[in-house]
Amino acid sequence: MVSKNQIKLITSLQQKKYRKQHKLFFAEGIKVIQELLNSNFELYHLFTVEPVFDTLPSGKVTAITEQELKKISALTTPNTCLALFYIPEEKPITEEGLILALDDIRDPGNLGTILRLSDWFGITHIVCTNETVDIYNPKVVQATMGSITRVNVVYTDLIAFLDQTKLPVFGTFMDGANLYEQKLPENGIIVMGNEANGISEAIEKKTTERLSIPRFGNLQQTESLNVATATAIILSEFKRGTFSGK
Repeated sequence: MVSKNQIKLITSLQQKKYRKQHKLFFAEGIKVIQELLNSNFELYHLFTVEPVFDTLPSGKVTAITEQELKKISALTTPNTCLALFYIPEEKPITEEGLILALDDIRDPGNLGTILRLSDWFGITHIVCTNETVDIYNPKVVQATMGSITRVNVVYTDLIAFLDQTKLPVFGTFMDGANLYEQKLPENGIIVMGNEANGISEAIEKKTTERLSIPRFGNLQQTESLNVATATAIILSEFKRGTFSGK
């Protein structure tokens, strides 16, 4: 049975300030929870309708009903389990290979998808502005489908970070050079901008290379690509260049 205090704690974790205060976040569903359990994330407590994860200490597991799960779930259709995990300390960024920098990404679904893409394409570090949506937002955690365990995400002053790097900084702009015609390096920082406004003027000044994804439609009227979609295209092209020697 889930107590009133536990319900209060879990529902409070939907807000960033309480996640920060308690140093906890929650995840839902067997797949995501299993990925977290198999990683370095430390379990705080598991609430489950079904007897899953039977190797966990009994003191860290509470059996609950479907009705109780609905009270604590952030999903419209709750899964069978919800688990609380400790938020780990941020790890330092290793400046080698490709690093993704996110300038004020606000949509949780976009950030979660970008994490999955980074995991898929072997990007191990993401640097975010402090205004970017919190990685431990329940919607982000859900959208990562477990990739949160394999990609290091750091929140910092992105301008200061770009000021000190020796890596080339690639920005994505409508008027940039055609992505498909460039020789792309194995090492560098790729900046992706805000959904509505793109890369901010201050961070634009820190870019050393301007890239664009060309439009092929006959009417050329599409205003822009979704930031997660654009990230997929750009990461794919950078990795293709690595294999082809482009």
